[in-house]
Amino acid sequence: MTPGGNRGWLLRLVIAFGFAQGAVSMARPAVSYRALALGADERAIGVIAGVYALLPLFAAVPLGRRTDHGRCAPLLPVGVVLISGGCVLSGLAGSLAAMALWSGVMGLGHLCFVIGSQSLVARQSAPHEQDRNFGHFTIGASLGQLIGPIAAGFLIDDSDRAGSSALALLAAGAGCAVALTSLWRTEHRDTTPASPAAKGERVPVVRILRTRGVPAGIFVSLAVLSATDILTAYLPVVGDQRGIAPSVIGILLSVRAAATIACRLVLTPLLRLLGRTLLLAVTCLLAALLCAGIALPVPVWGLAVMLAVLGFCLGVGQPLSMTTVVQAAPDGARSTALALRLTGNRLGQVAAPAAAGLIAGVAGVAAPFVLLGALLLLSSGVALRSPAGPAEAVRTPAEPARPGSAVGRKGDN
Repeated sequence: MTPGGNRGWLLRLVIAFGFAQGAVSMARPAVSYRALALGADERAIGVIAGVYALLPLFAAVPLGRRTDHGRCAPLLPVGVVLISGGCVLSGLAGSLAAMALWSGVMGLGHLCFVIGSQSLVARQSAPHEQDRNFGHFTIGASLGQLIGPIAAGFLIDDSDRAGSSALALLAAGAGCAVALTSLWRTEHRDTTPASPAAKGERVPVVRILRTRGVPAGIFVSLAVLSATDILTAYLPVVGDQRGIAPSVIGILLSVRAAATIACRLVLTPLLRLLGRTLLLAVTCLLAALLCAGIALPVPVWGLAVMLAVLGFCLGVGQPLSMTTVVQAAPDGARSTALALRLTGNRLGQVAAPAAAGLIAGVAGVAAPFVLLGALLLLSSGVALRSPAGPAEAVRTPAEPARPGSAVGRKGDN
C-alpha cells in the first residue's frame, strides 16, 4: 500500500483519536471541578494540571526511539487503556494527591496514543501530503475537544460538584474505550522503516535538536499547546469567579474547538495563500492578543467571540509544527523528532500550569492568560525565523505518490 492511496487508515485513526481526545477533553475540566470540590486552590489546580504532563516528559524520547525501530500501531491500544484507566481512577480518587497521580497516568496514555498515531501519519504520507494529512488527523483531536467539554458541562452539576464531576470522569473513561473499535488495519506492513534506525543505529538527540527547523517547530507547538491546556484548565476557574455556569464554560470551550476544526478544514487554501511560515507567524500573533484579552472582564458573548477567533488561530500551530519537525528531521529519526516535539509540549504542560498557578495565586486568575499572550507573541517571532520546508514550495501538490515513497525518504518517516 502506497501513501496517497486508500486513506481508510487515516479515517479510522481520526475516529479513534476523536474518542481518545474527547475523553481527555472531558476529563480535564472535570478534574479541575472535582479538585475544587475537594478543597483545591488555584495553585493546586496548576500542580494537578502539571502532573498530567510529568510522566510523559520522561517517556517521550524512549517511545519515539522504539517507534523509529519498528511498528507504530501497538502504542495505540496501550494509550487508550491508560487514558481510560486514568479517567476512571481519577473519578474514584478521594484525595488531591491521588487525583494528581491518575492525572499523570492519563497523560502517559495520551502520549502513547499521540506518538504512535503521529508517527503513522508521517510514515504513511508522501511529503506533499503531510500538511493535509496532519491537518485531517488533528481534526480528530478538535472533534474530541469540541464534544468533551460539552459533555463535561452537561454532567457536572453546581449543586453536587464532587459527585457529578466523578460521574463525568467515569463517563470519559468509558467513552475512551470506544476508540479500540476503530484501531484495525491502521498500519501498512510495507511501510515499516527501512532506514538506519531500523538497523539499530540511533541519530543522537543533540543532532536532531540542532537541525535547522526542529527547534522552531518544537517551540511553536509548545506555545500553542500550552495555550490550549491552560484555557481548558483555567477557564472553569475564571467561570467560577465570574459566576459563569459549568455548562456555559463547556460551551465556550467547545466553541474554541469548533473554530479549530473549521481552521483545519480550510488549511490547504490558507497554505496556498500565505505559505507555512507566514501563516504560523500571523496566527500566533493574533492568538497572543486574544489570550491576553481573556484577562479583561468581558461579557460571556465577548468571551465566545474571542474564543472562536482564538480557536481558529490555534488550529494552525499543531499540524504545521508536525510537518515542520518531520521534514526537518534527519533520516531515520522522524518518530524521535516527533517525540522531542511532544517532550517540548509536555515541558510546556508542566511549566505553564505551574507558572500559571503561581501567577494566579499572586495576581489573580486572569493573569495566566497574559502570560500565554507573551508566550504566543514569542512563538510568532520564532515562526518567522524558521526555514521553509520542502512543502513550502509546493503549495498546490499534484504529483502522484510513488511506490515505496513512505520508506527511507526525507519527510516520510
